[in-house]
Amino acid sequence: MAIKLKSEKSKRKNDYSKLKRKLFLQMLLLVSATAATVILMRSVIQKNFSVGDSIVEFLKNTFYLRDSDAVIIYRYIFLHNIEVITFIVILIFLVILLGFSISWFTKYFDEISDGMDKLVGESTAEIALSAELGFMENKLNQIKSNLEKQKKAALEAEQRKNDLVVYLAHDIKTPLTSVIGYLSLLDEAPDMPPEQKAKYVGITLEKAYRLEQLINEFFEITRFNLQTIVLNKEKINLLFMLQQLADEFYPMLTPAQGKQVSVNVPEGLTLWGDADKLARVFNNILKNALAYSYENSVIDISAQKQDKNTVITFTNQGNPIPQEKLETIFEKFFRLDTSRSTNTGGSGLGLAIAKEIANAHGGNIFVQSNSEKTVFTVVLPQKQEKATDRHC
Repeated sequence: MAIKLKSEKSKRKNDYSKLKRKLFLQMLLLVSATAATVILMRSVIQKNFSVGDSIVEFLKNTFYLRDSDAVIIYRYIFLHNIEVITFIVILIFLVILLGFSISWFTKYFDEISDGMDKLVGESTAEIALSAELGFMENKLNQIKSNLEKQKKAALEAEQRKNDLVVYLAHDIKTPLTSVIGYLSLLDEAPDMPPEQKAKYVGITLEKAYRLEQLINEFFEITRFNLQTIVLNKEKINLLFMLQQLADEFYPMLTPAQGKQVSVNVPEGLTLWGDADKLARVFNNILKNALAYSYENSVIDISAQKQDKNTVITFTNQGNPIPQEKLETIFEKFFRLDTSRSTNTGGSGLGLAIAKEIANAHGGNIFVQSNSEKTVFTVVLPQKQEKATDRHC
């Protein structure tokens, strides 16, 4: 840490070297000019008789003095007080030159101010400053670039969110229309044959579940932006938590697809964290694995200790995630399923929320994917004394 601070201070000194050199030369020039002017003036007054004669003539013509009186006044006022006059002249020159120096120096502040205006404004042009302020120019342009990237990312996320809301609003109409239609048929035909009635009830229930899912996605979008997650940490039995999670997903493992969930966690392995929030992390990852895994495949959930961390992996066999999407998959409102399949399409928030919660615990989530398998890895510290608050 001390080496890093020392390196930063050294770098800062190097950044200011051009400016300090320019200021030093400027001040040296001002002082030299002042000294040279004063010495020259003193020499002229003392040795150049033409100057003395001019002063005497000025006194005679202005105040109508005799020649001898003008000479006496010249000697007593000017020659005998040459030090005072020199000091006054030095002071005047210093004030004038200092004014020029301040004016010259404040131009840097004007440049920086203009640069700040470009930084917060809509201008796309790069910020350009004097050569001595090159270090400041680089920093301002870097900040400007970062702000533009953040603004672009925010606009893209907002656009994805708006598009998603439109898509969801459109999709809600389909199951809602079906629910109303089949309920109307059941209401209008109370003597409908039991087989047909059971068929219509089954379809209505399926569409109602889909409608519930879409409505939940609307709530998820709002909750992501408004909810503040406070971590209430406690000791967690990881094996029990993951087995319970797998049991909750049992109804989703339809016999037609033949999917299974296998939990391989050592007994006694514990976590220190917020049980509800971590359950949400594992739920979102498992839901994603189920949605994109092949039929008749097994989703493997494993965990082990590594150094000071607990590592939990979710492995499934399915179509590989493209390499360029392995990072963006954790962004808000990102949907790997661009076709918006009603079976797999979600709000694009599940993995983003999972990453936020893991980060709030001091951990992380990353994914690896190839033609054979896709592995989501959650890394969490074994023990943290203080809980942290995060927005999610």
